[in-house]
Amino acid sequence: MANMSNKHNTSTDKDDYKSTLRLLQIELVKLQKHIIKNNERILIIFEGRDAGGKDGTIKRIIQYLSPRETRVVALGKPSDRDLGTWYFQRFTQHLPSAQEMVLFNRSWYNRAGVERVMGFCSEDQYHEFLETVPEYEQMLVRSGIKLLKYYLDISKGEQKKRLKDRSQNPLKQWKISPIDKEAQKHWDAYSLARNVMLARTHHLSATWTIVRADNKQSARINLIKDILFRLDYRDKEAGLVLPDADIVFNYAESYLHNGMIAP
Repeated sequence: MANMSNKHNTSTDKDDYKSTLRLLQIELVKLQKHIIKNNERILIIFEGRDAGGKDGTIKRIIQYLSPRETRVVALGKPSDRDLGTWYFQRFTQHLPSAQEMVLFNRSWYNRAGVERVMGFCSEDQYHEFLETVPEYEQMLVRSGIKLLKYYLDISKGEQKKRLKDRSQNPLKQWKISPIDKEAQKHWDAYSLARNVMLARTHHLSATWTIVRADNKQSARINLIKDILFRLDYRDKEAGLVLPDADIVFNYAESYLHNGMIAP
């Protein structure tokens, strides 16, 4: 009987997730109408460890939005030409125009994460990035761009499970990269790089929002709620868009030590 009850709870949870997601996607459509009508420019950055859930979250956000005014930017490895330009140059060309929402699936913060850990940039380049990125983001915000930055945080055990699933699932083969294979081995180095990145690049113009993402569905729902909560639009369902503060919260250094952010 206990098993039957668990199965029922799981199915109820799934129904709740689907119905809540649908309501939130209706709110996202309202938000987009507001963005278009008011010529706004929205930029949302998604960062996090490999298998943190960025792809799935972005997929649910854009599912019913107009593709003409919504863009997902997921840049590959920099070319030789890119390496010979100002670091922010290849990202700058993808910034939102009026009426657009742009979602960066990873961003310039590659330099503070994978490039730092895997040795793809020099010490000077890394420190130069940490010094200048707050100024760059302040310029974007002063220009009128509304900038949101999310870090999807998962535990080591959850990442291991997801990477294993990725390697065995024929529909997820495209997600596998050589970097994935290093993720668990370099877990502590990635933790340190994340901690430095959050501490050095959390500033008033562009704060970091942490999303506890071990539960994919809960992370998706609450991240979408947070976007809707932070941005203005007409006929907002205020009671619907209030995120769970245990799942989505502004970065604070104390969270690195009290378990709110995975060690």
